[in-house]
Amino acid sequence: MTLLTYVVTIPMIESFKCADTEALHEGKRIARFVNIERVALRKLRQLEIAVRLEDLRIPPQNRLELLKGRRRGQYSIRINDQWRLCFVWRDGAAFDIEIVDYHS
Repeated sequence: MTLLTYVVTIPMIESFKCADTEALHEGKRIARFVNIERVALRKLRQLEIAVRLEDLRIPPQNRLELLKGRRRGQYSIRINDQWRLCFVWRDGAAFDIEIVDYHS
């Protein structure tokens, strides 16, 4: 008897808050993201395949955190020391995704 196992990935990205972030996700080159493009695309892919919020704790370099202040209710994962991928996590999916220059 042969047992076949299938893995189905359902994208967990529901919406973007930033048009440039959405365009990058769609494969377009965005001038302001050119220096972080490769890592940003990898982080977007991690967000896309996450089934649970806890999935984003791996790898540890993501530094998943719940934000405070004017970004209360959002989470972020690090792209690098300057840039973050910010989003709202609700019902097993990511909403209002944006790449943010965290120091400006």
